[in-house]
Amino acid sequence: MIIHEEDQRRYTLDDVFELLKRVENDYERNNKCQIELLDDLFDIFYRAKIAEGIAERTLETYRENYRFFCGYLKSNDFELKLKSVTPSVIRNYITWMLKSKRKWNGHSHKPEKYQTEGLSPVTVNMRLKGLRTMFRFLHAEKLINSNPFANIKNVKETEGDINILSVNQLKKLIRAPDRTTYSGYRDFSMLILQIDTFCRVGEIVSLKKKDIDFERGIIRLRSTMTKSRRSRVLPISEYTMKLLRKLIDYTSKKTNSEYVFLTVYGEKMRTNHFRSRLKKYAEAAGLDMRIYPYLLRHTGATMFLEANHNTRLLQLLLGHVDPRQVLRYTHLSSAYIKSEHEKHSPLNQVVKCENRENNK
Repeated sequence: MIIHEEDQRRYTLDDVFELLKRVENDYERNNKCQIELLDDLFDIFYRAKIAEGIAERTLETYRENYRFFCGYLKSNDFELKLKSVTPSVIRNYITWMLKSKRKWNGHSHKPEKYQTEGLSPVTVNMRLKGLRTMFRFLHAEKLINSNPFANIKNVKETEGDINILSVNQLKKLIRAPDRTTYSGYRDFSMLILQIDTFCRVGEIVSLKKKDIDFERGIIRLRSTMTKSRRSRVLPISEYTMKLLRKLIDYTSKKTNSEYVFLTVYGEKMRTNHFRSRLKKYAEAAGLDMRIYPYLLRHTGATMFLEANHNTRLLQLLLGHVDPRQVLRYTHLSSAYIKSEHEKHSPLNQVVKCENRENNK
């Protein structure tokens, strides 16, 4: 409180101390209203998101990002309390992820060459996203007095080259599974389905027998299994249908599971299971690059766009609400750009005219 010069005569020193004491008590009383333990605050936030019908995959992301942040706090001797989460601590956390955090640290299936220091800006921003949502919610609900993330900006992301697989690389990859075994045939079918439909791996492992309409040649992705929480219908090729029909005929004799893709024990496939098997197939195929499910989706989408040029149709197939999202990760391959440039370069007309002149 500012005491103006003309009013100073009205206040004694005791009055000023009394006023400061009152302000301090008000501050302490307001802070005591806050829930201090981070676990309690996260529990409130998490339950609210369940009540909103948030997808399980998003809930899993909230849990993982919260655990990751708490791990950082513990390793730096911070208490898991609200008072530990300050803008300064958050910025140090960002710096640690960008400069010091070791990728895949302790991961038994990741070679040493992949375990480099520093996470990518994209990964760091993903780690921050769930925390931003949590503290924004807590502040809006008046469970905390201020939002420590209010002035924290995202890390600037640079646009690098986006890799896709060539047709030859795809051929090598799909030849890798041993189709004489159940697991190899199942994995081959999953690869073909993803290349054919651009489905996310989470959508593929969640596919149920009732979601496939063999008569119409389509699959239905329920809203509960898609990232956007919107259902969509996708056409599948005759070749893909034959693979799925044979797979379902086989598993139906072994188990009454409603899911299409099962483990050898008859359980629903998990995304990480498919990722690890995909990596083994890439190694068996001699592909010296990181192969992951999203790369197949990306490759299929790019090949479709090169052949069809219909971004609106591609948007519907990919399941994006915003058409701009298609342009973020669907690009034209270098080979296609070179081919089109050879056909339509303005130089073609110039050289053609010059050749005509020389032939006169």
